[in-house]
Amino acid sequence: MILIGQYDSSYVRRVGIALRLYDMPFEHRPWSVFGDAERIAALNPLTRVPTLVLDDGEVLVDSVTILDHLDELVGPERAMHPRAGAPRRQSLRVAMLASGIADKTVSLFYERRLHEAASAIWEERCLRQIRGTLSALEADAAGRAGPYWFGERIGHADIAVAASLRHMRDSHPDLAAEMDNYPALAARCERLEALPVFREISQPFVAPA
Repeated sequence: MILIGQYDSSYVRRVGIALRLYDMPFEHRPWSVFGDAERIAALNPLTRVPTLVLDDGEVLVDSVTILDHLDELVGPERAMHPRAGAPRRQSLRVAMLASGIADKTVSLFYERRLHEAASAIWEERCLRQIRGTLSALEADAAGRAGPYWFGERIGHADIAVAASLRHMRDSHPDLAAEMDNYPALAARCERLEALPVFREISQPFVAPA
């Protein structure tokens, strides 16, 4: 398999970490959606990452689809989202909230970077959504005693939270300075970032040119 995209994207990083944890060999091509747009578009007309090229040439174009496929490959006993019922819904909820933070931090970054003057209304809306979601995740995390979000085994929810918050902190230093307001989240992310797989599947944030 070939994973396309840079690891400063939380979405690409989530897939890379999952592939490593599932012991699935893959080639990584750290292409940028800006500098390598034509190469990515040839595989994925949306010109988005992650893009995953399977061994038979099939191309998967979204992190949710990619992770669902990887879970199917490893089977229900190893899958990092539960396969059904309330446990699956709860795991998906945490992962989707984390993904929402990533969406909003990207939106806020481009608003601030691509416009001569950022829209105060849009900026306030993004910040409200980010902080509200952080508060919701903090409340959930604070009530959980296990080493991982849903017990003794790492899951996609853990990876999504850590990857999204790492991207948020790296791309928005002003938000990084607020993490003292979310101590349970900060502690969980710190423990995860210390794991070898998180150190390996990582790169400093590179602002688009």
